[in-house]
Amino acid sequence: MKVRFLAAGDRALVVEFGDRIDRALSAEVLRLDASLRSSGLAGVVETVPTFRSLMVHYDPLVTTRADLEHAIVSVLDRAPGSRSTGTLWRVPVCYDGEFAPDLAEVARLTGLSPGEVVALHSGTRYHVYMLGFLPGFPYMGDLPAQLALPRRADPRVRVPAGSIAIATTLTAIYPCESPGGWHLIGATPIRLFDPEGAPPALFAPGDAVQCEPVDPGAFASIKQAVDGGSYQVAGGPIAE
Repeated sequence: MKVRFLAAGDRALVVEFGDRIDRALSAEVLRLDASLRSSGLAGVVETVPTFRSLMVHYDPLVTTRADLEHAIVSVLDRAPGSRSTGTLWRVPVCYDGEFAPDLAEVARLTGLSPGEVVALHSGTRYHVYMLGFLPGFPYMGDLPAQLALPRRADPRVRVPAGSIAIATTLTAIYPCESPGGWHLIGATPIRLFDPEGAPPALFAPGDAVQCEPVDPGAFASIKQAVDGGSYQVAGGPIAE
Protein backbone atom coordinates (compact mmCIF):
# COMPACT_ATOMS: atom_id res chain seq x y z
CA MET A 1 0.00 0.00 0.00
CA LYS A 2 1.30 3.43 -0.95
CA VAL A 3 1.58 5.87 1.95
CA ARG A 4 2.35 9.55 2.30
CA PHE A 5 4.78 11.00 4.86
CA LEU A 6 4.01 14.40 6.38
CA ALA A 7 6.13 16.39 8.81
CA ALA A 8 4.41 17.45 12.05
CA GLY A 9 6.92 19.89 13.45
CA ASP A 10 10.45 18.74 14.20
CA ARG A 11 9.49 15.91 16.56
CA ALA A 12 6.75 13.97 14.77
CA LEU A 13 6.09 12.28 11.45
CA VAL A 14 2.64 11.37 10.08
CA VAL A 15 2.27 8.22 7.98
CA GLU A 16 -0.94 8.70 5.98
CA PHE A 17 -2.68 5.68 4.47
CA GLY A 18 -5.71 7.27 2.80
CA ASP A 19 -8.41 9.90 2.96
CA ARG A 20 -11.49 8.17 4.39
CA ILE A 21 -12.90 6.40 7.44
CA ASP A 22 -12.54 2.77 6.50
CA ARG A 23 -11.98 -0.48 8.41
CA ALA A 24 -9.32 -1.63 5.93
CA LEU A 25 -7.35 1.61 6.37
CA SER A 26 -7.73 1.33 10.13
CA ALA A 27 -6.31 -2.19 9.99
CA GLU A 28 -3.22 -0.93 8.13
CA VAL A 29 -2.74 1.90 10.64
CA LEU A 30 -3.01 -0.53 13.56
CA ARG A 31 -0.64 -3.03 11.95
CA LEU A 32 2.05 -0.39 11.53
CA ASP A 33 1.40 0.83 15.06
CA ALA A 34 1.89 -2.69 16.45
CA SER A 35 5.02 -3.22 14.33
CA LEU A 36 6.66 0.01 15.50
CA ARG A 37 5.76 -0.64 19.13
CA SER A 38 7.38 -4.07 19.00
CA SER A 39 10.41 -3.10 16.89
CA GLY A 40 12.19 -0.94 19.45
CA LEU A 41 13.09 1.50 16.68
CA ALA A 42 15.69 3.97 17.93
CA GLY A 43 14.29 7.41 18.72
CA VAL A 44 10.58 6.55 18.59
CA VAL A 45 8.88 8.05 21.65
CA GLU A 46 5.20 7.40 21.01
CA THR A 47 2.79 6.36 18.26
CA VAL A 48 -0.75 7.74 17.92
CA PRO A 49 -3.24 5.95 15.62
CA THR A 50 -5.98 7.98 13.90
CA PHE A 51 -8.71 7.11 11.39
CA ARG A 52 -6.35 7.05 8.41
CA SER A 53 -2.84 7.78 9.65
CA LEU A 54 -0.26 7.07 12.32
CA MET A 55 1.57 9.91 14.04
CA VAL A 56 5.05 8.88 15.14
CA HIS A 57 6.65 11.09 17.79
CA TYR A 58 10.44 10.86 17.86
CA ASP A 59 13.47 12.28 19.64
CA PRO A 60 15.40 14.45 17.14
CA LEU A 61 18.57 13.97 19.22
CA VAL A 62 18.41 10.23 18.55
CA THR A 63 17.10 9.98 14.98
CA THR A 64 16.20 12.16 12.01
CA ARG A 65 13.04 12.38 9.97
CA ALA A 66 14.85 10.91 6.95
CA ASP A 67 16.18 7.94 8.93
CA LEU A 68 12.82 7.33 10.55
CA GLU A 69 11.01 7.51 7.23
CA HIS A 70 13.46 5.03 5.73
CA ALA A 71 12.98 2.65 8.67
CA ILE A 72 9.18 2.86 8.40
CA VAL A 73 9.33 2.13 4.67
CA SER A 74 11.37 -0.98 5.50
CA VAL A 75 8.73 -2.07 8.01
CA LEU A 76 5.95 -1.51 5.47
CA ASP A 77 7.83 -3.45 2.79
CA ARG A 78 8.00 -6.56 4.93
CA ALA A 79 5.31 -9.23 4.84
CA PRO A 80 2.16 -7.85 6.51
CA GLY A 81 2.11 -8.51 10.22
CA SER A 82 -0.91 -8.83 12.43
CA ARG A 83 -2.14 -6.00 14.58
CA SER A 84 -2.25 -6.31 18.35
CA THR A 85 -5.24 -8.25 19.63
CA GLY A 86 -7.85 -5.83 20.94
CA THR A 87 -10.36 -6.15 23.75
CA LEU A 88 -14.12 -6.51 23.38
CA TRP A 89 -15.76 -4.31 26.02
CA ARG A 90 -19.36 -4.83 27.11
CA VAL A 91 -20.69 -1.44 28.18
CA PRO A 92 -23.91 -1.04 30.20
CA VAL A 93 -26.07 1.71 28.67
CA CYS A 94 -29.38 3.19 29.81
CA TYR A 95 -31.40 4.48 26.87
CA ASP A 96 -34.31 5.69 29.03
CA GLY A 97 -35.74 9.12 29.86
CA GLU A 98 -33.27 11.67 31.18
CA PHE A 99 -30.34 9.58 29.96
CA ALA A 100 -31.43 9.93 26.32
CA PRO A 101 -32.47 13.56 25.70
CA ASP A 102 -32.25 13.26 21.90
CA LEU A 103 -33.67 9.77 21.45
CA ALA A 104 -37.16 10.94 20.43
CA GLU A 105 -35.71 13.45 17.96
CA VAL A 106 -33.36 10.86 16.47
CA ALA A 107 -36.33 8.51 16.05
CA ARG A 108 -38.31 11.26 14.30
CA LEU A 109 -35.45 12.21 11.99
CA THR A 110 -34.71 8.61 11.02
CA GLY A 111 -38.34 7.50 10.69
CA LEU A 112 -37.82 4.82 13.33
CA SER A 113 -39.41 4.22 16.71
CA PRO A 114 -37.28 4.89 19.83
CA GLY A 115 -37.19 1.15 20.44
CA GLU A 116 -35.87 0.52 16.93
CA VAL A 117 -33.15 3.15 17.43
CA VAL A 118 -32.07 1.43 20.66
CA ALA A 119 -32.18 -2.02 19.05
CA LEU A 120 -30.04 -0.89 16.13
CA HIS A 121 -27.53 0.95 18.28
CA SER A 122 -27.16 -1.75 20.92
CA GLY A 123 -27.22 -4.54 18.35
CA THR A 124 -24.03 -3.36 16.66
CA ARG A 125 -20.46 -4.17 17.70
CA TYR A 126 -18.37 -1.04 17.26
CA HIS A 127 -14.74 -0.69 16.24
CA VAL A 128 -12.64 1.87 18.15
CA TYR A 129 -10.91 3.77 15.36
CA MET A 130 -9.09 6.30 17.52
CA LEU A 131 -9.11 8.39 20.70
CA GLY A 132 -9.29 12.16 20.47
CA PHE A 133 -11.12 15.43 21.21
CA LEU A 134 -11.01 14.66 24.96
CA PRO A 135 -8.74 12.26 26.88
CA GLY A 136 -10.18 8.79 26.37
CA PHE A 137 -12.92 9.92 23.95
CA PRO A 138 -13.47 6.96 21.56
CA TYR A 139 -14.48 7.51 17.94
CA MET A 140 -16.31 4.28 17.14
CA GLY A 141 -17.85 2.91 14.00
CA ASP A 142 -19.58 1.85 12.08
CA LEU A 143 -23.04 3.12 12.96
CA PRO A 144 -25.95 1.39 11.16
CA ALA A 145 -26.84 3.38 8.05
CA GLN A 146 -30.39 3.94 9.32
CA LEU A 147 -28.98 6.00 12.23
CA ALA A 148 -26.60 8.20 10.24
CA LEU A 149 -27.40 11.85 10.96
CA PRO A 150 -25.44 15.11 10.74
CA ARG A 151 -24.36 16.76 13.98
CA ARG A 152 -26.90 18.85 15.84
CA ALA A 153 -27.53 22.36 14.52
CA ASP A 154 -27.36 23.68 18.10
CA PRO A 155 -24.44 22.15 20.04
CA ARG A 156 -24.76 21.88 23.80
CA VAL A 157 -22.53 23.84 26.16
CA ARG A 158 -22.53 20.91 28.58
CA VAL A 159 -22.76 17.23 27.75
CA PRO A 160 -22.71 14.98 30.86
CA ALA A 161 -19.91 12.47 31.35
CA GLY A 162 -20.91 9.01 30.15
CA SER A 163 -23.27 10.28 27.44
CA ILE A 164 -23.68 7.93 24.48
CA ALA A 165 -23.74 9.99 21.30
CA ILE A 166 -24.12 9.52 17.55
CA ALA A 167 -23.25 11.67 14.53
CA THR A 168 -22.55 10.88 10.87
CA THR A 169 -21.37 7.25 10.72
CA LEU A 170 -19.93 7.21 14.24
CA THR A 171 -20.88 6.73 17.87
CA ALA A 172 -18.95 7.87 20.92
CA ILE A 173 -18.97 8.09 24.71
CA TYR A 174 -18.10 11.35 26.45
CA PRO A 175 -15.51 10.53 29.16
CA CYS A 176 -16.09 13.82 31.01
CA GLU A 177 -18.45 16.78 30.91
CA SER A 178 -17.76 19.01 27.93
CA PRO A 179 -19.43 20.92 25.10
CA GLY A 180 -20.67 18.72 22.28
CA GLY A 181 -22.77 18.69 19.14
CA TRP A 182 -23.64 15.01 18.78
CA HIS A 183 -27.08 13.46 19.39
CA LEU A 184 -27.39 11.98 22.91
CA ILE A 185 -29.32 8.71 22.95
CA GLY A 186 -28.18 7.10 26.20
CA ALA A 187 -25.64 7.09 29.01
CA THR A 188 -23.27 4.71 30.76
CA PRO A 189 -22.13 4.89 34.39
CA ILE A 190 -18.65 3.52 33.68
CA ARG A 191 -15.51 5.65 33.62
CA LEU A 192 -13.57 5.85 30.39
CA PHE A 193 -10.63 7.88 31.66
CA ASP A 194 -8.72 7.82 34.94
CA PRO A 195 -5.51 9.89 35.05
CA GLU A 196 -4.26 7.62 37.84
CA GLY A 197 -4.93 4.47 35.84
CA ALA A 198 -2.43 2.39 33.89
CA PRO A 199 -3.30 2.96 31.13
CA PRO A 200 -5.47 5.99 31.93
CA ALA A 201 -7.88 5.38 29.00
CA LEU A 202 -10.13 2.32 29.21
CA PHE A 203 -10.43 1.81 25.45
CA ALA A 204 -7.64 1.68 22.87
CA PRO A 205 -7.68 1.91 19.08
CA GLY A 206 -8.50 -1.52 17.69
CA ASP A 207 -10.78 -2.47 20.58
CA ALA A 208 -14.43 -3.37 20.06
CA VAL A 209 -17.42 -2.13 22.07
CA GLN A 210 -20.84 -3.69 22.53
CA CYS A 211 -23.50 -1.59 24.28
CA GLU A 212 -25.81 -3.58 26.55
CA PRO A 213 -29.13 -1.94 27.55
CA VAL A 214 -29.86 -1.59 31.27
CA ASP A 215 -32.77 0.05 33.09
CA PRO A 216 -32.43 3.10 35.38
CA GLY A 217 -32.29 0.90 38.47
CA ALA A 218 -29.39 -1.12 37.14
CA PHE A 219 -27.69 2.11 36.01
CA ALA A 220 -27.90 3.46 39.57
CA SER A 221 -26.52 0.23 41.06
CA ILE A 222 -23.62 0.11 38.62
CA LYS A 223 -22.83 3.78 39.22
CA GLN A 224 -22.71 3.17 42.96
CA ALA A 225 -20.28 0.31 42.39
CA VAL A 226 -18.20 2.46 40.01
CA ASP A 227 -18.06 5.28 42.56
CA GLY A 228 -17.02 2.78 45.23
CA GLY A 229 -14.28 1.34 43.04
CA SER A 230 -15.77 -2.15 42.96
CA TYR A 231 -17.11 -2.28 39.40
CA GLN A 232 -15.14 -4.01 36.67
CA VAL A 233 -16.16 -3.40 33.05
CA ALA A 234 -16.64 -6.74 31.31
CA GLY A 235 -13.97 -7.28 28.68
CA GLY A 236 -12.26 -10.08 26.86
CA PRO A 237 -10.33 -10.91 23.68
CA ILE A 238 -12.03 -10.13 20.38
CA ALA A 239 -13.08 -13.37 18.73
CA GLU A 240 -11.93 -13.43 15.11
